[in-house]
Amino acid sequence: MFETDKEVLEWYERQPRALSKEYVNSIKWNEIKSHPLNPAFVPVLIYMRDIEYFTDMYYQELRRTPTGRDPVIRKFMDRWSIEELHHGNLLNRFLEEAGFPTGQNWQAEATRKIPKGYIVGSFLVDHAVRPFGRHFHGAHMVWGAINEITAMQAYRRLSDLAGHPVLKQLLIGIVQEESIHSSFYWNVARVKLAETKLSRSLARFVIGKFWTPVGQGAKPEDETSYVMATLFPGKDGLELFDRKIGGRIERLPGFLGFKGLTERIAPILQEG
Repeated sequence: MFETDKEVLEWYERQPRALSKEYVNSIKWNEIKSHPLNPAFVPVLIYMRDIEYFTDMYYQELRRTPTGRDPVIRKFMDRWSIEELHHGNLLNRFLEEAGFPTGQNWQAEATRKIPKGYIVGSFLVDHAVRPFGRHFHGAHMVWGAINEITAMQAYRRLSDLAGHPVLKQLLIGIVQEESIHSSFYWNVARVKLAETKLSRSLARFVIGKFWTPVGQGAKPEDETSYVMATLFPGKDGLELFDRKIGGRIERLPGFLGFKGLTERIAPILQEG
């Protein structure tokens, strides 16, 4: 159990990359077309690819806040943003190899589709959190932990449901890196939330009031709902989400008994 955020950063910096050049080269890219890919998972892969690519945008947003200027968090973000962009490029390569051409300008196209309301909203949020200074670090870290844990579990579900051996090999590496990212966010959140009651109160209020599934806002709500319902359908999917994602957040200071995440996505999964 880490005592300080610096200890968490030191741990993170000792972790080697799972998606090393050697690992990526070992992926059997030339065999992708030899295995069928259910077309239902193509929108899921595109969504995941775009969200990974948008990490640089999230990075720039966070840099404008007191949280992003925290030296420990900032140093983590410098590496985190590079790794997430790599995930997006690898997912795009898989789509291309699988016979779903995405075009040379897919990054520009994905960015063009981001609603202007999202961009305006991000600037408003930046100004709204500034008065709270370091007390808002915990809320940012909890939000990041939720999104990273959700991404990690989503990749695991996609790997299981798609049944594509080459995709599975790629996703094993991505999951390993997402697991390290989620551990950083979760442990720094725990440290920050333990510091003050205001930090805990702010974080629980913000997550309970404003959290939406990862990517929603930058991507349309119907696309987010499709991804969540495809990967975590029905009652069983909701129970899995609550246990694997909601349950881990409940272990953070100030979040005991918090069911806001499960309540937020329940209508999506039950409809799916």
